[in-house]
This record gives sequence, C-alpha cells and structure tokens, in this order.
Amino acid sequence: MNGPSWYGMINSGSSKSFVVYLLAASSLAVASTFFISHGPSSPYGFQDQHVILSSRSVRVWPELTVNWRSAVATVIGFLGSAFGTVGGVGGGGIFVPMLTLVVGFDAKSAAALSKCMIMGASASSVWYNLRVSHPSKEVPIIDYNLALLFQPMLMMGITIGVELSVVFPFWLITVLIIILFIGTSSRSMFKGVEMWKQETLLKMEMRKQEEAKSNQEVVGIDTTCEPLLHRPEKSMLEALRFNIRFLRPALDDALIISILLQNNSETCSLFYWVVNILQFPVALSVFLWEATKLWRESRQRRMQGNWESVCEASIEWTGMQVVFCAFCGLLGGTVGGLLGSGGGFILGPLLLEIGVIPQVASATATFVMMFSSSLSVVEFYLLKRFPIPYALYLISVSVLAGFWGQFFVRKLVKILRRASIIVFILSSVIFASALTMGVVGTEKSITMIKNHEYMGFLSFCEK
Repeated sequence: MNGPSWYGMINSGSSKSFVVYLLAASSLAVASTFFISHGPSSPYGFQDQHVILSSRSVRVWPELTVNWRSAVATVIGFLGSAFGTVGGVGGGGIFVPMLTLVVGFDAKSAAALSKCMIMGASASSVWYNLRVSHPSKEVPIIDYNLALLFQPMLMMGITIGVELSVVFPFWLITVLIIILFIGTSSRSMFKGVEMWKQETLLKMEMRKQEEAKSNQEVVGIDTTCEPLLHRPEKSMLEALRFNIRFLRPALDDALIISILLQNNSETCSLFYWVVNILQFPVALSVFLWEATKLWRESRQRRMQGNWESVCEASIEWTGMQVVFCAFCGLLGGTVGGLLGSGGGFILGPLLLEIGVIPQVASATATFVMMFSSSLSVVEFYLLKRFPIPYALYLISVSVLAGFWGQFFVRKLVKILRRASIIVFILSSVIFASALTMGVVGTEKSITMIKNHEYMGFLSFCEK
C-alpha cells in the first residue's frame, strides 16, 4: 500500500461535519452584524461622514533603520516565512500583526508588505521543491493538476475577499478569521496525531522487515532507489513547462484585469463591474475544465481496473467532491483577500483533507501561493501601497527563510521518517495566526466600541 492510500483513509472521516461547522459559524457571525449595527453602541449611520472616515486607515510608513523593531521584525519574519512555507500556509496571519504592532505600519500597508514576504518565501520554496523528488513515486513533488484546479477559484476568491474587506466591519473579519483558523488548526492537529500513530506502526513494521532481510543476507536493496535520484529531475522540468502553458494565460488575464481595474476605472463604475464580473465565468471555466479532465481520467482508469489516483489526491472525482474543492478554493481565496495572506490557510489543510501526503500538499500549496501573491504584489506596487526599501528587505529575508526552512524540515522528515512533522508545523502556524489576529482584532474592536464607532456593514462605493 503506497503513501496516499492510508493518508486518504485518515482524512476521509468528518469532512462534511467540518464544512457544516464553518458554514454555520460564519453565517451566525454575519447575521449578528444586522443586530449589532443598530445596537446602543452604534449610534451612527452610514451617512455620518466622521464614522465612514474613521474606518479608513491613514498611511503610516516607518523608515527602515537599525533598531530593536527591525530586529524583532527580522526574526519573526524569518521564522514565520520558514515555517509558513513548510506548512504551505504562507504566514500572512503572523506578518500582518507583526508589521502593525511591532514595526508600526498601518493595516493596508501591512497587508501589502505581507504579500511581498509571502511572494519571496514561496518563490524560493518552489525553486527548492523543483529539485526534490517525490517520496514514493517517479513524479514531481508539486502536483500541477491540483494547482491548476484550485488556482482559478483562489483568484476569484481573492477578488471577493478584497471587496468584502471594504464592506465588512473590522470586528466581523476578526471573528470570521478566528472561527476559520481555530477550526482548521484543530483539525490539522488531529490529522497530525493520527499520522504520527500510523507512522509509528509503519516504522515498527519496516524495522522488522529490515531485521528479517539482514538475517537472510539479502543483497542489492539500494538498487531500487537509484532511478528516483535522477529521473524525476527531467520529469519535473517537463511537467513544469507543460503546466505553465495552461497556468500562464489565466494568470496573465488576471494581471491584466487587475491593472485595468486599478488604473483605468473608477470604483462602482460600469466598466469596473463589467470587468469584475467577467472574472467569474473565466475562473469557473478553467476550474470545470480541469475537474472534468480529472473525472474522465479517473473513470477511464477504473473501467480498466486501475485504481491508482490520476493525481496525488486519493479521492473519487464525483460531483460532490468537485463542489467541495470549488467551495474550499473559493473560501481560501476569500480569506486571503480579507487577511492579506496567500490563501494557504485553507489550501494547505484542504489538500490534506482530500488525501494528499504532507510533502506534496506543502509543495503544491506553496506553488499556488507564489502566483497569487506575486500578482497581488504587482497590484499593490501600482497602487503605491508599500515602501520599496522595506519591501526589498523583507523579501530578501523571506527568500532566505523559505529556502532554509524547506531544506532543514525536509532533511528532518527524511531522517525521522515522519511526514506528520509538516502537519504539526501547519497546524501551529494557523493557531499562532488565530491568536495574533484575535488579539489585534479584539483590541481594535474594543477601541471602536469605546469611541462609539459604527459597527455594521460599510458602503462599498463610498470614498
């Protein structure tokens, strides 16, 4: 039995209940806004200009100097980038509070710089993963089919998330992030514990087999591993070139749309809404095309009696599974737009949910984040949302952290033969993000309540 099969059995337990939890808790939080906005702590309405302006953050750009703030930011940024890319979650939930509380940036600038750090760390991680072979197959460690499946939904979700960040009150965004992060981190931790137990049993079986082989003096064991050291190098490059041909058009279109939206149109104008709405059929078409291809290949293999998965995900590509993947991809992008992260907080746990082994889940999620974060950085640069010196410094720190984080953790996993370490790192980063975002959000919400600021939905078209 290969790796993905028993990982898939672990993850197939309570996916539906987890989705129900997210939908129920999020719906309750959104519904409560209608009551809070008209409560005694919200005496102002949408037409109060002071309240509208109070919801807009003033640009604050500290200078890049050598002091304790930049030192702490460097350490947190390095560790956050290293562990975030290893877990496949990026680390935006740690970067944004660090940049606001420690360095002193405003919320919007912090979100933009967070994207720069995610881009740098994910780019170096992808470069490293291109040279790493799959732990059990002669295929790339990055699953390009799954990347192409989730990329359009993530891009569409990011568009929705950015727009919702303008409409949703700050306290609601905080509550939604806490609900989501606590749920995904706890579920990932549970999977990590189960994987650790399974790995312990496998190590015991392997130890017994090695003892039996040594007693029988079996020779030539290492020759079976030789092809994996050389052949994946060529297949990775071929797969990368093949899949980039499909990824590039969608990404280039998204970039062009973003530039048009920011430079050639006004918010809420007819051109703005037309171009914005056109993203949805394009993204859905790419997603359905890839999902249909996976479904047909999976059905054809099963008809031939071959039950091997067409991609790394050990699931049957049914209608419900496709809808589940679409929902989670959209949710991941929305969270990325709200938070300023790369969407990996959903994509990483999602890939584990559908039976992808941790090494491939981390590499694939990081590959997807590299494209989404790089496009966001281009958008923020055109809008002049971050200072160039600080961005270049943080990107350089993240590039080093992404490479060395992948190097040390991959070596550790190989030595200990425990891929569950990646899942524990993923869960820890998400939980730390829930704590930091929860503290920052709670503090700001309390301040807004004391100042009797409006706590309901804001106007999207209001300048």
